[in-house]
Amino acid sequence: MEEKEFDYMNVIPLVDVMLVLLTIVLTTSTFIASGMINVSLPKASAEHKEILKNQTISIHKDGTIYFNAAPMTLDHLKENVIRLDKETPIVIRADRDIRLQVFVDVLDIINNLGFRKVAIQTEKGGDGNKS
Repeated sequence: MEEKEFDYMNVIPLVDVMLVLLTIVLTTSTFIASGMINVSLPKASAEHKEILKNQTISIHKDGTIYFNAAPMTLDHLKENVIRLDKETPIVIRADRDIRLQVFVDVLDIINNLGFRKVAIQTEKGGDGNKS
């Protein structure tokens, strides 16, 4: 019996199947990522780290320092911040009209205690000129 040699291979059905599989995977992963599919998560032991939430340090234009909305001095700020995990994100909100030294003192405390996730909150806007 003689075998017939073929000139080409039809890959269109293979491409169709792969596109359907890709659509299914992408749709399912979207539902899982957005939480639309109800998944029962496994439980871990009770000894787990607390989820780190942002800690906010605000500096009012009169120089008053607030740590999570509680007014305090630089020494009290250091006492409160030293208790935090070094991976805790810290957001510094400072009025634009404060003395630079107050801001530098606060930043110095945070830096000396070893915090690396520090952000300075700003406002998106114009060039800062008052008309």
